Amino acid sequence: MQTAYGHLTYCTNIHPGEKWEDHFAQLKKYIPQVKQQVAPGQPFGIGLRLANTASLELAKEENLNAFKAWLQQENCYVFTMNGFPYGGFHDVVVKDQVHAPDWTQADRVAYIIRLFRLLAALLPEGMEGGISTSPLSYKFWCNRCEEEKNAFTESATLNMLLVVEQLARIHHGGGPLMHLDVEPEPDGLLENTREYINWYTTSLLPAGICFIKDKLGVDEEEAADIIKRHVQLCYDVCHFALEYEEPEQVLKQLQTHGLRVGKIQISAALKADLPTETDQRNAVINAFRQFNEQVYLHQVIGKKKDGSLIHYPDLPQALEDAANTAVAEWRSHFHVPIFIDRFEVLQSTREEIVRVLALQRQQPFTAHLEVETYTWDVLPSGLKEEMAVSVSRELNWVKHELQITNYE
Repeated sequence: MQTAYGHLTYCTNIHPGEKWEDHFAQLKKYIPQVKQQVAPGQPFGIGLRLANTASLELAKEENLNAFKAWLQQENCYVFTMNGFPYGGFHDVVVKDQVHAPDWTQADRVAYIIRLFRLLAALLPEGMEGGISTSPLSYKFWCNRCEEEKNAFTESATLNMLLVVEQLARIHHGGGPLMHLDVEPEPDGLLENTREYINWYTTSLLPAGICFIKDKLGVDEEEAADIIKRHVQLCYDVCHFALEYEEPEQVLKQLQTHGLRVGKIQISAALKADLPTETDQRNAVINAFRQFNEQVYLHQVIGKKKDGSLIHYPDLPQALEDAANTAVAEWRSHFHVPIFIDRFEVLQSTREEIVRVLALQRQQPFTAHLEVETYTWDVLPSGLKEEMAVSVSRELNWVKHELQITNYE
């Protein structure tokens, strides 16, 4: 739905279906229900997630035309897509394979270009579009030495520039403005604001300016503008909260370098202080154990008493270090419902969402807002409701925070 603060939706990665027929069936089941509870009588935006197989099938003319007809019938539109997970995302063990193929691989490039061509065909006239993507690669795949990390970064960056060239050509040819929204996350090759800005200014721009100048015949200044227009940040609130980053400082640093936010992904992580008293600490640790499931990565970043951070690749590694009393707080990459701020002895990082949305309300810094709680299938049973009800509660909570009515 369009609001005074941007287009608001939820990401359909919560709905299974790696084949287009299966995913389309899920959209037809849930989108009308959510729309009725969130935006009755208004056009409703969709944050579409397509697996690689589904994208190949939707690219067929008959399937694309059928989808367009359904969108028109239901008074819906697509303005953003999630291109992070390439393959299976439900009923399989995802873990670190969410990054595969990474940006060093031609399959990732082909997939993202295909998604952009689909998005260009689906976007309403005059509307910009964005696709979120992985932060180049997974750190543990290229951490043997600095030379290997640099080689991964260079290869991934050059591949990403192939996409930028296509986006620039589409836009210059009269097509829509579309941007690739890079999504830092814990243990990604880019995992925080510092790493994102460092990559952007020391790798992407230097390589990209030469590449775009050569490919499009523009000068240095225009080449830099093209890159900044077509490569933006996906601000996943959960991920930045896990890194203990202050929203105001994130935006200030981006602004200093003239970098843009393509999309806010509205999501919350688990967190808790770790008491030093044994029984209280055990109660907190046991509460975290309830969220130790085997499908997704649940990286944990702990804050020590001296303020330094300790990183655990997944929740099991954190649980093994539970007796480490030097660690005073845990934050875990487990997306939890954003309308709940406490889970017995655990809390969520929902306050970070409140702060980000307040900044967006004061001075909008992006046109795209997407709720992304993809863990409904693996949440403890007491936190689950019927899917359409849960999604609607999240969207209506965001509307309340933004002070939006159905008539805005």
